[in-house]
Amino acid sequence: MNEQMCKRLAADFETLSPEKILAKAVDLIPNLTFACSFGAEDMVILDMLMKVKEDVNVFYLDTDVLFPETYALIDQVMNRYEIPNLTRVRPKLTLAAQAKKHGAALWAKDPTACCNIRKVEPLIRHLKQYDGWITGIRRDQAATRAHAQAFELDKKFNLVKVNPLILWTEKDVWNYIRDHNVPYNPLHDQGYPSIGCTHCTRPVRPGEDPRSGRWAGFSKTECGLHR
Repeated sequence: MNEQMCKRLAADFETLSPEKILAKAVDLIPNLTFACSFGAEDMVILDMLMKVKEDVNVFYLDTDVLFPETYALIDQVMNRYEIPNLTRVRPKLTLAAQAKKHGAALWAKDPTACCNIRKVEPLIRHLKQYDGWITGIRRDQAATRAHAQAFELDKKFNLVKVNPLILWTEKDVWNYIRDHNVPYNPLHDQGYPSIGCTHCTRPVRPGEDPRSGRWAGFSKTECGLHR
């Protein structure tokens, strides 16, 4: 799918429902994968996707330092949906090997380097097998996501990127979770709107930007998975 076709699809599906965006993506991109972080948005998409086409590949990046609550949710999700095509993607370096090569607690000194090792490289490795990927980003999450399209050519990874929830608000996400009894990470109830790795995620205080809990103390707001 070229850039012109992505732009046309983006315009055509700008205001359509996430379910219709997913159905079109599945129809047009047979070799498709869904990046699931098991955050609230991704749980919504997972629930929708299992109703549209349950054998679409679903993958998650296991950095080896996810929260215990996240690992527990993954087990819960497997029991709920029995996902037939779930892939656990891990870094090439173990935490011990990373510490030996780059020093202890790399995330505290250079979180971008840590993300590149534990997230970006594994993502690139996985996405090379696919022609498109689905993400749960919303435009109102951050300035870096304000121009996301339902369909766009992801030049960073050279494939089509599908963002079904671009127009949804946080309220829309939680309404769906409640209405459909979708399981979610209990950390969301403890002030974590965005949940990453244990060392680089903190609760967000009232009035703070929803992404401020990620990499606190650094100017970094994205791990490198999205432009």
